[in-house]
Amino acid sequence: MKRRHALLLLTAIGCSLHAGCSKNEAVGGQAGPPASAPSPEAAFSPVKAKEAYDAASRATGFAVGRMMAADAVIVFFDPQCPHCADLWAASRPLLDKLKMVWVPVGFLRQSSTPQGALILSAKDPAATMTEHETLLMSQKGGLAVPPDVNADVVAKVKANTELLRKLGADGVPLILYRNRKTGAYGAHVGTVTGARLLEMVGA
Repeated sequence: MKRRHALLLLTAIGCSLHAGCSKNEAVGGQAGPPASAPSPEAAFSPVKAKEAYDAASRATGFAVGRMMAADAVIVFFDPQCPHCADLWAASRPLLDKLKMVWVPVGFLRQSSTPQGALILSAKDPAATMTEHETLLMSQKGGLAVPPDVNADVVAKVKANTELLRKLGADGVPLILYRNRKTGAYGAHVGTVTGARLLEMVGA
């Protein structure tokens, strides 16, 4: 038990370097050397951000918030990423203004993919996500995955992970959005405050 808590702490330390979790910094719960990453938006030109948004719209996730909103904020998240948990908590009070689609991926730890499948296949994914993230931030590793987790949903999480790699993002959370006021598409790697999220999407 102590070892699991220590591994989660190592992951959190590695992730905290730029307010996001990188596959180069945490593999199997081990924190690696910090990458000299560009700014969170630098890797995504406006054109690439739109292409990424369009591609991500076909990923498998679950939606929360204003379901009739024209443009969703799409978030790629790893269930073992503490900064993804921070973003989940920060966005909850904003769901009367935003529609958000949360897309699970798995590259930080072996438990990431099955935990993503567990959340995605739940009867109430939002409630399950909240329960999971609360456990994660309490250094309890998140939800335990039953042995009969749906293999088809596991495959969808793996497909999401492959899409994230193809998009060229090196970490999570990856936030893809369209600004309501300007119409411009944008991308951000790393967590943000609720106020900053509203500013990004022009809400």
